[in-house]
Amino acid sequence: MRLYSYWRSTTSYRVRIGLNLKGIVYQTVPVDLVAGHQNAPDYVALNPGQGVPTLVLEDGTVLTQSMAILDWLEDTHPAPALLPSDPVARARVRAAALTIACDIHPVNNLRVVGKLKSMGHGPDDTVAWMNDWMTRGFAAFEALIAPDTPFCFGDAPGLADLCLVPQLYNAHRWGCDLTPFKRLTDIEARCLALPAFDAARPETQPDAT
Repeated sequence: MRLYSYWRSTTSYRVRIGLNLKGIVYQTVPVDLVAGHQNAPDYVALNPGQGVPTLVLEDGTVLTQSMAILDWLEDTHPAPALLPSDPVARARVRAAALTIACDIHPVNNLRVVGKLKSMGHGPDDTVAWMNDWMTRGFAAFEALIAPDTPFCFGDAPGLADLCLVPQLYNAHRWGCDLTPFKRLTDIEARCLALPAFDAARPETQPDAT
């Protein structure tokens, strides 16, 4: 498999963790979002959304959108499970994960921040924008997860943890005040102590600069 990825992309980070947890061997193909490589015609042919990640399976099938890729992983490689078997419990895990994937990430990604800058907003404005949405999202996320488990919903990491850890990477990067979210940073520390998470860290990727 080939994973088209950018080292600082939180969506790519989610998928790297998922692949590692499932024990799937893959080749990383860097896509430099800052340099605009996602807009190259050959890449657009793979991913019309001009983003990352893109996962190309061994038979040439192309999958895009991180949450769809993680769904495919769960369906085709069920162990270890990222979602519980009970339908209500699955819905609760998905709700927490999508709080990050749908409520925080889309308004904080590179394209949105670039648009804000093109409209005359300076660096202080864009950082305040990102931190505001992360703070709101983390508050909602923390209210949705289990209150007293080692990971977000149990004794092992799942889909919610895969979304949380990359978003916290961005929070640290942009100086978001995480003092109110000790439960989340405690979960982050437990996750990053696991080899699957550690190997997916942005700074360990081949295109890290």
